[in-house]
Amino acid sequence: MEIAKAQEDMRSAYYGGAAGVLVSATAWLIAAMVALHSTQLASIVTLYVGGMFIFPLAIVVSKLLGRPGILSKGNTLGMLGLESTGILIFCYPLAYVASLVHVEWFYPAMLVLIGVRYLLFTTLYGHKVYWIFGMVLILAGYTLAISRLPFHVGAFVGSALEYVFGMFIFVMHRKRFGIGGENV
Repeated sequence: MEIAKAQEDMRSAYYGGAAGVLVSATAWLIAAMVALHSTQLASIVTLYVGGMFIFPLAIVVSKLLGRPGILSKGNTLGMLGLESTGILIFCYPLAYVASLVHVEWFYPAMLVLIGVRYLLFTTLYGHKVYWIFGMVLILAGYTLAISRLPFHVGAFVGSALEYVFGMFIFVMHRKRFGIGGENV
């Protein structure tokens, strides 16, 4: 399968990636609320556990929006998506270690890690918006790390940025796919 066709298949299956971004934004928001009402460790664990459910829930949301939620056979970009998950799996402990030095560094570190992963989504989905999205998350992470704001602020910033970009990507694809799956 050629890359342009594989990217179109990715966009079609997962509503341009909007479903996953919006689910991720919700995981960040829940972690932010936990940070306000419980311990910092509970918030860190919440984002970690929530992160494990992003892809399965994104499939459900994609299907609710009328998209297939599954790639066509032979689309090797699905492997790139899976491999990019390794960035998070292997670097999450690094963000946790950073939090042991300064707990306020956890969410900034996660913003940088997730921003790097979204840079790869430019290739997965064939949209430059992911390059911009990734760079905004990376810059936000570094800005938060040096600003020394309270711990929960990083989680709220991550959630807000993901909601903004997720809604932008959703609207961008709504014009193409509509809601309910029909191509328009």
